Amino acid sequence: MAGLEGIEQPRGHGRTTAARWSPAVEDETAAKALELFGNPTEAEVPLPSRPESAATARRLAQVVVLRQWGLTPKMTEDVVLLVSELVGNAVRHTGARVFGLRMRRRRGWIRIEVRDPSRGLPCLMPVQEMDISGRGLFLVDKLSDRWGVDLLPRGKTTWFEMRVADR
Repeated sequence: MAGLEGIEQPRGHGRTTAARWSPAVEDETAAKALELFGNPTEAEVPLPSRPESAATARRLAQVVVLRQWGLTPKMTEDVVLLVSELVGNAVRHTGARVFGLRMRRRRGWIRIEVRDPSRGLPCLMPVQEMDISGRGLFLVDKLSDRWGVDLLPRGKTTWFEMRVADR
């Protein structure tokens, strides 16, 4: 990724199977997260840079993608997984106190952004079958249609986009 900030990374359409997730699970908790933390489709939602914030970000993604945007359970499952990976990277690797989650939809696309104050660029590493960590960006690369990093004056935004069918 070094030198590729601000440049989208086109992705193939290969799909990787991930752990099963059910959109009906934690539905009430997801709606409560939206009330407590705010709607990431309206403004960036600041979350504390702690491991438990990954669960909050997953719940926010779930309620937005499945309930507000009315997308499929499979799409919701993929978005929830990728949000978890980007948040995990922000919490683990940036030393930030807070990170921001933003979700956008435009005709034919959804875009999820995680902003943090670090200007360190994430690296897409080769993944071996027996690796037990380091698969976050590999999953983002495989499941999203494109992804990238935008450097900001203070920090960066790591994002992914996925094509969606408009009704």
